[in-house]
Amino acid sequence: MLVGIIGAPNKGKSLLFSCLTSIEVPSADYPFTTIEPNRGVALLRVKCAHVEMGLPKCDARGGHCKDGMREIAVPLLDVAGLVPGASEGRGKGNQFLDDLRTADGFIHVVDASGRTDLDGQAAQDFPLDEEVGFLQGELAGWLAGILKRNEAKYKNRGLAELMEAISGLGYTSSQITVAAQKAGIPLERIQWTDEQTAQFAKNLWADGKPMLVAANKADLGGAMERVKETQKSIPKISIRPCSAMYEHVLQKAGKAGMVKYTSGAADFEISGTADGPQKAALERIRAFMKENGGTGVQAALHELVFEKLGMLVVYPVEDENHCTDRKGLVLPDAFLVPAGTTAVQMAAAVHTDLAKSFIGAVDAKTKRRVGKDHVLKFGDIIKIVAAR
Repeated sequence: MLVGIIGAPNKGKSLLFSCLTSIEVPSADYPFTTIEPNRGVALLRVKCAHVEMGLPKCDARGGHCKDGMREIAVPLLDVAGLVPGASEGRGKGNQFLDDLRTADGFIHVVDASGRTDLDGQAAQDFPLDEEVGFLQGELAGWLAGILKRNEAKYKNRGLAELMEAISGLGYTSSQITVAAQKAGIPLERIQWTDEQTAQFAKNLWADGKPMLVAANKADLGGAMERVKETQKSIPKISIRPCSAMYEHVLQKAGKAGMVKYTSGAADFEISGTADGPQKAALERIRAFMKENGGTGVQAALHELVFEKLGMLVVYPVEDENHCTDRKGLVLPDAFLVPAGTTAVQMAAAVHTDLAKSFIGAVDAKTKRRVGKDHVLKFGDIIKIVAAR
């Protein structure tokens, strides 16, 4: 899976990306600091299955497990700022939008303080709901443009030809069907008007590419109140207050030995190396975290992946009694898979040959034998049984 970090210029996207990935990228208080997309890997933290199983530890591979919290890798893509008219090419919009086509879901970073407009220029009390709404319109417009440019491939035809025309965008047949049904338009002998195409694109984007709004700069004066009021006005859109700057400060202070802090935690511990002014600044951060349950940066990614995208964490093993692989490593691998994943689909995720020779699977928690259509749950430990 791939998560895209998007938004208008000068909203703090690149700093949020840096906080999630520990990759330093250029950031400044002017538009289009980012031109080429930045790629990195973030680490989600979830309660490890070894705790539930009463095991003393796990042997996490590709991440760490500390104090019972397992790190799960998630690829991220930070795309340059999108401005009004991006879907028509303004601000290199088509180039930047094309960078997003392979993402499964998005974190839309906005300025909760209202101090920048849609072009990333200085402003006062810029409406937060306008900033949230403009990007969804641009993304739907971009998708409608792709549909119109490829119309000859599916006009007077059906679902199969439509899917082929937009195959590079990663939509499923069910997502396309639902979007058409909501728009009240047929998928047989397609002859859509421009208005029908636009409505279909709007539905497909909204349902097929889940989005969470990260209301950044929520630490600035009056920002939290603006977020609360905006959430009331658009209750169907999830808005998560956050401060990438506070997260950045805590991570730097942790490296300097001033604090003990785990990214995503609701609090931190100040050490003796911080002086008076530094302690005062850290206490201001603590007050914000107390109100917000943390800096909100990790929480935004967590909510998108597990609630909006509905992903599950599943642990494949070869010995269901000891929860180990063939080398005796305890729960070495943790996979992110979509909700509804079956045992045979899990086998394919581990290795395509396992799916081809699939016989069955064993739920390590219950020791129950299950078939290929068994649907996995969050935190399942599964042994794949395959023919030699």
